[in-house]
Amino acid sequence: MKKFLGTTIFSVLSLCVFAQNEISYTVSFPNAIHHEAEIAMSIPNVPAGNLIVRMSRSSPGRYATHEFGKNIYHLKAFDANGKALIIKQSAGDVYEIPSHGNHVKVTYTLFGNWIDGTYAGFDETHAHMNIPATFAFPVGMDDRPRLVKFDYKDKPQWKVATQLKPLANDTYFAPNFQYFMDSPIEIADYKTAKWEVKNKDGKIQTIHFIAHANDSQQTIDQYAEMLKKMVDEHFAVWGEFPSYDYGNYYFLDDVYPDNAGDGMEHRNSTSIVQRTPKIEGYEANLLGTFSHEYFHSWNVERLRPKTLEPFNFEHSNMSDELWLAEGFTQYYGGLLLTRSGLKTVDNAIQAFTGMVNSVLNTPGAKNFSPIQASRYAVFADAGVAIDQTNAANTFLSYYTYGAATALALDLRLRAEFKLTLDDYMRALWKAYGKPEIAYTIPDLEKTLSELTKNQAFAKDFFSQYVYGTDKNDYAKLLLHAGFVLRKANPGKAYAGFGRLNFTNGKVVLPQTLIGSPAYQAGLDVGDIILTMDGKEIKTIADMDHVTEAHQPGDSIPVSYLYRGEEKTTRLIFTENPTLEIITIEKTGGTLTPALQKFRDNWLNSQVKSK
Repeated sequence: MKKFLGTTIFSVLSLCVFAQNEISYTVSFPNAIHHEAEIAMSIPNVPAGNLIVRMSRSSPGRYATHEFGKNIYHLKAFDANGKALIIKQSAGDVYEIPSHGNHVKVTYTLFGNWIDGTYAGFDETHAHMNIPATFAFPVGMDDRPRLVKFDYKDKPQWKVATQLKPLANDTYFAPNFQYFMDSPIEIADYKTAKWEVKNKDGKIQTIHFIAHANDSQQTIDQYAEMLKKMVDEHFAVWGEFPSYDYGNYYFLDDVYPDNAGDGMEHRNSTSIVQRTPKIEGYEANLLGTFSHEYFHSWNVERLRPKTLEPFNFEHSNMSDELWLAEGFTQYYGGLLLTRSGLKTVDNAIQAFTGMVNSVLNTPGAKNFSPIQASRYAVFADAGVAIDQTNAANTFLSYYTYGAATALALDLRLRAEFKLTLDDYMRALWKAYGKPEIAYTIPDLEKTLSELTKNQAFAKDFFSQYVYGTDKNDYAKLLLHAGFVLRKANPGKAYAGFGRLNFTNGKVVLPQTLIGSPAYQAGLDVGDIILTMDGKEIKTIADMDHVTEAHQPGDSIPVSYLYRGEEKTTRLIFTENPTLEIITIEKTGGTLTPALQKFRDNWLNSQVKSK
């Protein structure tokens, strides 16, 4: 979230001043076994007039709305003497108190049973809280500090982990509303490991790994050693750590098979929710989320688009820049694991292959720009609508689209300017991230122009590949590193059915993609395939066998059920468009010293020897 302390040093004196105006909460868990928390909010110095209290509809790091107000009930309001006040519920998540005194207390029950980065969850083992899903707030008092006190005396083994500033007696402090809403909380009998890092200015900060997981302390310690290697590579990209506001950064990791799963970045912490039995045995599988979310402590938490400042908690937050904020983060999340030795070069190749296939072979990328993909996040980012959309044909995730854009820019900077994407990120950090000046897309273009000393390159790159839908020459770019981009199944027939569903002994089509043979044949989502080329289709394997027996250009009859009516069409196979990336060595080509050097400089560790 936004820079909040400036040059002001928090002190006992300032806390005394805040105490006259702060909004305070108490949270208890008398019915945690049934997923409830009891919350009370005290608001001093309430201005005259209609007091509006509400729940958030959105959350930091989430761009769609999530209607958190649906999970609170028994909301009541009282004056300083404990007298009940009249409440008007003017919307599902909005409560108005027209008549009140100087001090108002609001109480309510919160139900939470969804463990991810967005919602809240309570049970006998822990209290997992994303702040917007948990705490109501008075409208118009964003500058006021917050205090929150937890009461869990019947669970003495529990401990609190959060980026909020700890005070005495299980009480925690936030300097304002924006910081408070960006501060997830985990209370549990968790295990922890921590280590110190030295910043470029010599300042020592502490990174904490908090694990609510069924693992031994030894496993936690060993995993922390892996995270240290990852963190070192992140530092190497940026050249310095962010100045964590209270000198601490927290990985809040919640691991259990019934979890919803997620990763959600915050200013000085991240909430990581894993759907595995434990960490042990799944270490490598979990690292990608850690790396992605940690990169966010620079990119998006401090290097922040102007479209997200300030974050609005009353509606969805649309941003043109998620292709960089999320997409470049996606690119680096995997790349830095390879550089740290925690993933292999083959892992990196697999990730690059997915990026390139998506950007070159999907209608969402063909017809819409990275900016347009970013804007669609208000609908796509864990959106809760239940009706079908045409997203498969109109949208490519800004994560993937942005990662493919980052891949191309990194390779072009290396090949054409003897620079790297690391250099670009450091330049953005210096100009906008470290001073926390919210940027615009013209700012991003300007920085690229200044870095390369080539205004025409920067203008063309943004015009073609950010504002526009042109695609970089990935085959040419990847060859600089001795990687060959080619058709994965040359000469093989392709029907374009996508990921088929096998339901009740029937093969059911998913949404078909514009331009694919299935789409051109008039086949669509929900159609049940009966026969292909005169052969009865009972399994997905039956369809594969028919396809494998044909060549691109062959035309076959297809019969299918549409809303219970049997229909027929003709499908013309095309060549399978799927691409693959392999090393030049595997093609029988020569990995020259120049290609090897380019590859090593890109994918090997950037950590300088200490």
